[in-house]
Amino acid sequence: MKQFTRSIYKAAGGMMLAALLAAGCTSSFLEVPPQGQQPGQQFWKSADDAAKAVNAMYANLHEWKQVGFASIAIESLGSDDVEKGSDLNDAAFLSKYHDFTVGPTEGQNLDFWKGQYQEINFCNQVLDNVPNINMDANLKNRYLAEAKFIRAFAYFRLVRAYGDVPLRLQVPKGAEEYNLARTPKAQVWTTIEKDLADAVAGLPPSYGANDVGRATKGAALALSAKVAMYQQKWNDVLNYTNQVATLGYDLFPNYEKMFRIANENCIESVFEIQCQLIPGNPDASNSQYSEVQAVRGVPGGGWGFNVPSADLANNAYETGDPRRGATIIFRGETTAEGDVIPPSVPNPMYNKKSYVPFSLFVSGYKSGADQNVRVIRFAEVLLMNAEANNELGNTADALKSLNRVRLRARGGNPNILPDVTVTDKAQLRNAIWRERRVELAMEFDRFFDVIRQGRAAAIFGPRGFQAGRNEIWPVPQNEIDISAGKLVQNPGY
Repeated sequence: MKQFTRSIYKAAGGMMLAALLAAGCTSSFLEVPPQGQQPGQQFWKSADDAAKAVNAMYANLHEWKQVGFASIAIESLGSDDVEKGSDLNDAAFLSKYHDFTVGPTEGQNLDFWKGQYQEINFCNQVLDNVPNINMDANLKNRYLAEAKFIRAFAYFRLVRAYGDVPLRLQVPKGAEEYNLARTPKAQVWTTIEKDLADAVAGLPPSYGANDVGRATKGAALALSAKVAMYQQKWNDVLNYTNQVATLGYDLFPNYEKMFRIANENCIESVFEIQCQLIPGNPDASNSQYSEVQAVRGVPGGGWGFNVPSADLANNAYETGDPRRGATIIFRGETTAEGDVIPPSVPNPMYNKKSYVPFSLFVSGYKSGADQNVRVIRFAEVLLMNAEANNELGNTADALKSLNRVRLRARGGNPNILPDVTVTDKAQLRNAIWRERRVELAMEFDRFFDVIRQGRAAAIFGPRGFQAGRNEIWPVPQNEIDISAGKLVQNPGY
């Protein structure tokens, strides 16, 4: 099932030194490389080197700065769908993101910034060096398109988190190129769009079994739609989502089972971060996406952070919506896989979408190391299509896409989740936004969704959100300090 993931781990190790020799945005990314790895000057000679470089780029997507505390802090904890979780005093610094008191020196914020620029550095290494390798032209072009997609994904995460960010499109060639000023976000969005257009042109619609999990044309189109949605370019959203709909994606029949390991990379999956438990190699089995969110205080569980909020559980779902039970593990329940959640666990609820059955825990490994991270699903493509159609006045098409998502959710039960029939534009917009909340809950989009919808002050205000400040996070102070005056702070921090 995870042949490509396995090849990532096999090939990535020799690439690490070459990728780190040329630093990312600033000199803070310079790290002392492990001994015994292939020197950078001996690299970039063959097609095998290119493969290792591209695989390292993918492998970096699931390291700690990408899917651990930093992502939870920046991309989830500001939301009304979640609370910090775990024990009260464990990692108390994470609460600062939930109540909007975090400052520019907090470490998870720095980790997120550095993690994205390290990923961009991996991509730039590929884009700078692979063109000079003598190898099959079609494979070379595909590798470059994959790097363009991953770089666009990293910049997408950065620009919605910080606004203006330094735009690094090549490996620095001298000390004077390490420190860049922040690029206006409009230009960053344009660069993301260009990278994704190149990715669409160069990526295949699908792969053979050994390469499942790589970026596809559908992934590039879907991310293009999301980028356009954040800029309210509704004609572009409609165009991209309509193209994705022709590529063979569909909704997986069972919403809850879709998030289990057995159904990773299923027909609904547009892009997932590939994770793997490699027998005999705990160091390579390093994804902690599941571990940091899994039920706390049980064998095979995890740390119990980023838990569903009472507001999500009690107010978001319509009566009988099975997505509630598929999204939330409740204290005292027994899961479909037979795991008993004792009444004594610290938190009343946990994220079921990151859940891995306790029986799959292997001593000496990260719990849940096998669990992929779902980044874009076809359900979200349909909801983007619905939102674009509604904004453009195509009410019937908007209802069609919206109700297709609801049809799958009700699982054949005609007594729940009836089709939405409202035709008023504002009412239908609210219905689509509500559907996004319940369909995508605990998938790290709600916080930025509410901001782009212009509702953040109303929804997050009771927790301390300040309009004109908290739409974006502070630029890490460490990066400002080492930038030789090039970086400036966001307003209010």
